[in-house]
Amino acid sequence: MKSKHIAVIGAGVGGLTCALLLASRGYSVTVYEKRDRVGGRNSQFTLGSYTFDTGPTFLTMNTILREIFSAAGKNLEDFCEIVPLDPLYRLSFPDCALRVPADNTALRSEIGRLYPGNEKGFDRYLSYEKKRFERLYSTVQRDFSSLWAYISPDMITGIRYLSPGKSLYDVLKRYFTSEQLRIAFTFQAKYLGMSAREAPALFTMLSYMEHAFGVDHVRGGLSMLSEGIAEAAGREGAKIYCSTPVKRIITQRKRAIGIELADGQKVHCDAVVVNADFGHAATTLFEPGLLRKYAPRRIAGKKFSCSTFMLYLGLDKQYNEPHHNLIFPGDYWKHVDEVMHQGVASDDMSIYIRNASAIDTSMAPPGHSSLYILVPVPNLLKEPSWDKEKTGFYRRTVLNKIKERTSMQDLENHIVNERIITPADWERDYSIYGGATFNLAHTFDQLLYFRPHNRFDEISGCYLVGGGTHPGSGLPTIFESSRISAGLICRDI
Repeated sequence: MKSKHIAVIGAGVGGLTCALLLASRGYSVTVYEKRDRVGGRNSQFTLGSYTFDTGPTFLTMNTILREIFSAAGKNLEDFCEIVPLDPLYRLSFPDCALRVPADNTALRSEIGRLYPGNEKGFDRYLSYEKKRFERLYSTVQRDFSSLWAYISPDMITGIRYLSPGKSLYDVLKRYFTSEQLRIAFTFQAKYLGMSAREAPALFTMLSYMEHAFGVDHVRGGLSMLSEGIAEAAGREGAKIYCSTPVKRIITQRKRAIGIELADGQKVHCDAVVVNADFGHAATTLFEPGLLRKYAPRRIAGKKFSCSTFMLYLGLDKQYNEPHHNLIFPGDYWKHVDEVMHQGVASDDMSIYIRNASAIDTSMAPPGHSSLYILVPVPNLLKEPSWDKEKTGFYRRTVLNKIKERTSMQDLENHIVNERIITPADWERDYSIYGGATFNLAHTFDQLLYFRPHNRFDEISGCYLVGGGTHPGSGLPTIFESSRISAGLICRDI
């Protein structure tokens, strides 16, 4: 019998993971990617002899990816090399720096040294958040296309662990008296594009996963995950076409029956998997007027994450700086308010720096380094102007702050190659709606059932994967979205 054909729009990690699972189960799978390489936001690029990840640099809960490879009859280590980190990262405040060891006993000692009296709060954090994770993580793995998903034993027993009405920051206040420690265990929310004072309490799982399961690097950069998944999918028979943009999804009686490529070629299929940015897909890939719930005016009314200002620097020098370093401003909450609400790119900003060459010599020539710098900034819906003058000014501001707060005081003298990505670049070059790098915001009214469903509810035969659908942004949850959608396709077809 001829196998069913599944077309996947976008070769990000979500689309590639779904392609791997479906191809391993006997489906005929074709992936179409508009860019010249796989990965989407989790791709790589080179500047001369320097290699950079475009987006994600943190990997946690690698067991999810191992399970996915195992389900496809593969071994993850055959396709990429996972490197556990210790310390996980360094958190640099204006008056001190917290080194975060992988071992929680060592972290408890470090907390006691810098923030005496907060050790017992850390014990309570580990104990209670373990229970929250165990009760709620199964909800991340379930399809929420129906309200009936809330009527299940684990949802009923876990409902109190949602801590409805409480924010992530509210929860951390119960554990720590130190404001710096509260920030240290909630800053992850900002990298989902939200303020910890607004993010739902269940997102304490973000920091808990790091301390329970560790943080990993991938040799050559996290983009090697995309390359490895693509290779594994190819071995299972999936076909992946890069530099092949999709113009629209072909529908008949509100059912997806194929896709039309930018060159006019039409490809018929039994189901379509959308791995494009959700806001972009909903406003460009369907015939005008076809969608109601996600019509352009309704998309414009959604809540979106912040964006990021990116600096990628190839240096002819190595610095004694950690692999992951987060620099916090003097007034952290002012910065968060400026980015999330006021639409202001802060002068005193948070800066994330990955110095990959500290542990990985494959991404730069000997004695050189490739530096990845990320600064949260407003998306284009809040601050639409990113012209050449503004970009140049902000670059200088960021570099000056790095020179003030790290050992890299002569940084600018050693820049050999450089690339900048602004919110406008994210929208134009990566088709990200409003330049909102972390997709739809993760507010209570845009989570679980209230997030775009994995089985797209306006068009049958159409499925979503990636950060814009359930469970949300971040590599672990994107992998889970692929597992959910692949399972739905198998049940439906």
